[in-house]
Amino acid sequence: MIELSTQLKRARMAQHLSQNEVATILHVSRQSISKWENGRGYPDSDNLIRLSDLYHLSLDDLVQHNFDQPTPPHTANHLTVRQREVPPVNTSFHQNTDEGLLLLLLTLASALLPPVGIFLPLYVIWRNNKYNSLHKTIIVISILVSLYSLMGTYSIISDDWIKPSQTTVYRVD
Repeated sequence: MIELSTQLKRARMAQHLSQNEVATILHVSRQSISKWENGRGYPDSDNLIRLSDLYHLSLDDLVQHNFDQPTPPHTANHLTVRQREVPPVNTSFHQNTDEGLLLLLLTLASALLPPVGIFLPLYVIWRNNKYNSLHKTIIVISILVSLYSLMGTYSIISDDWIKPSQTTVYRVD
């Protein structure tokens, strides 16, 4: 029987994936994958199930057997209850695209139009996630732009409708 750490590394190499790619797909750090493959730690049950799905191996093959050997027919289609509960791994790499810079530019551009700048940064905050670069910066900038736009919108409304200015225009001949 092969040790789990060796089995994880062999399975990853067989799928031609890097540690970074596996970490991105599973939403864990690359250091976690390295730790699992070096035997300094073990994945939790959810990650173990996702790893078996990603590597196209049953849990039995991943944990107990050498995956180079054929799987007995009675275990090939056997899924535990836990495996049925966990959704399959989304292996498309575009799921983790970094849109941090785009969201930041969208927020800053919305500051040019005060009424739009109130609501668009709220959408940006909703769209932002912890996998974006500048995650916390986007939140801070979005709040500041919303406040700035709120003051600008109030200024426009009060000057035009609430308290129109008392400026008198004289005709010069």
